[in-house]
Amino acid sequence: MPIITPQHKIIKNYYQELQAFERANQVHEGTVKQAFQHLLEAYSKSRNWILIQEQTLQSIRLDGTLFDESNIPRGYWEAKDSKDNLEKEVQFKLYEKGYPQDNIVFQAPKQAILIQNGAEVLNVSLTEPENLVTVLDSFFNFKRPEYDQWDKAAAEFKARVPELGDRLLQVIRTALQKDKPFNKAFSNFAEQCRQAINPNLADAAIEEMLIQHLLTERIFRNLFNHSEFAKRNIIAREIENVIDKLTVKSFNRDAFFAELQYFYKALEAVAATISEYSYKQHFLNTIYERFFQGFSVKVADTHGIVYTPQPIVDFMVRSVEEILQQEFGKSLVDKGVHVLDPFVGTGNFIMRVIREIGLHGKRKLDYKYKHELHCNEVMLLPYYLACMNIEHQYLELMGSYRPFEGICLADTFELAEDRQQDMFTPENTERVKKQKAADFFVVIGNPPYNAGQANENDNNKNRKYKAIDSLVKDTYAKDSQATNKNALSDPYVKAIKWASERIKNEGIVAFVTNNGFLDSIAFDGMRKHLEQEFFKIYVLDLGGNVRKNPKLSGTTHNVFGIQVGVSVMILVKRK
Repeated sequence: MPIITPQHKIIKNYYQELQAFERANQVHEGTVKQAFQHLLEAYSKSRNWILIQEQTLQSIRLDGTLFDESNIPRGYWEAKDSKDNLEKEVQFKLYEKGYPQDNIVFQAPKQAILIQNGAEVLNVSLTEPENLVTVLDSFFNFKRPEYDQWDKAAAEFKARVPELGDRLLQVIRTALQKDKPFNKAFSNFAEQCRQAINPNLADAAIEEMLIQHLLTERIFRNLFNHSEFAKRNIIAREIENVIDKLTVKSFNRDAFFAELQYFYKALEAVAATISEYSYKQHFLNTIYERFFQGFSVKVADTHGIVYTPQPIVDFMVRSVEEILQQEFGKSLVDKGVHVLDPFVGTGNFIMRVIREIGLHGKRKLDYKYKHELHCNEVMLLPYYLACMNIEHQYLELMGSYRPFEGICLADTFELAEDRQQDMFTPENTERVKKQKAADFFVVIGNPPYNAGQANENDNNKNRKYKAIDSLVKDTYAKDSQATNKNALSDPYVKAIKWASERIKNEGIVAFVTNNGFLDSIAFDGMRKHLEQEFFKIYVLDLGGNVRKNPKLSGTTHNVFGIQVGVSVMILVKRK
């Protein structure tokens, strides 16, 4: 981070903004706090941190929370105006309202009080630029010991993940040759995977699932205080059965992971500092993004693993609720309004829907949770995380635990193929049957978008799906004037076509997707069919196509930090 001095531009801008507000006689907190907000944002940008405004922390609404690159909350901000007695406000907020005390700055235009580790470390006048710089430096440079340990452990773990994966792979392959009980268990499990996920799934992909489970099972057990996870989750239970056979002769689990104790302990120490469950979820999402990028590079490439920013999720869910009321006289809470996230990831969309429904009372939420909320995930680790995130969201709102039976480990596109088959376990099969029989009124989520993998020589190409591919070919492709229609093979295009068919005669499709369909010639047939099939179409083009405009940066100009442009689409179908 560059050294900031009292003469720095961002400091001068702060005082100029305050003077402009004063000249306009605008001294209310809601207005004057913008100057400090801009200052925090400028500081954050230089560290690749982000300031999230109006975050709720255990029912407390903070003016700002600062998150670092690992999505760990590093500091909090509470703004007041000049009419407030800042000392009294600090006492009230800390000891009556229970505001966080590890690193929080209380700020008015002319004064700042900095609390760290429960003690007041600064109480200064901000009329002096030197004091302002001191407050900001102290605020941004605050580090709990756990954070230093985590930064080092995370960097080393990410670097070691490929080597750890290779070692586990050698253990598994040696056991497949020499350990008959393990070989039999592996073969049975592989057959279940091919039936449930992909009939062409290679043994290498099955091996990778075992490795993912072995590397992350402790995270679920300890980070979420979920000691029974591996026994209670219907999919984890099957994988543990295979690993149990491996550990009888070929593998000492505890000995293998003894050298990783420092990483797991560092992770658990940081998690212990995060009291808000939603913050813990953001932290875990970051770990998984890094895990996939470091270990499952091919999987991340094929499936386009990027998690949806919470403000986009919030906007989409609230928009769906608004449109349901305006167009259909319905609500997410109403019986008969089945909701499906076909590509659930770690569960953010379903969790947000649960919170929306929870506003209407426990009885209605309990019914929807049991009967009318559904989702699919094809990858093991996000499936695990989605299960626990959704179940914990229910627990927080209802005060009691109930397993979420609306989630399936399944490939949404594979379910469109007209085949009856067993889907891993009897429980998973029953869930799939229930979902296939439901009439969906809302389909919402973030489908994968990746027209081709990074390395075409990998045996990792995006799958062909006879039913969905035919639908796209007979509609979007047939009516396109383009000569090159390869872009229509992108999974997000298949997702849009699939969803438009799945809601039948009426309902809402809300997706955040690649924005290439808006103006590319290859999508002219798709645009034509969307216009014909839907009563209303809302599209928010969020831009961010770095490939079209090299001047853009994927980190700063794209909501996902990726190369392709992004849009939010909400499609409304009526009878």
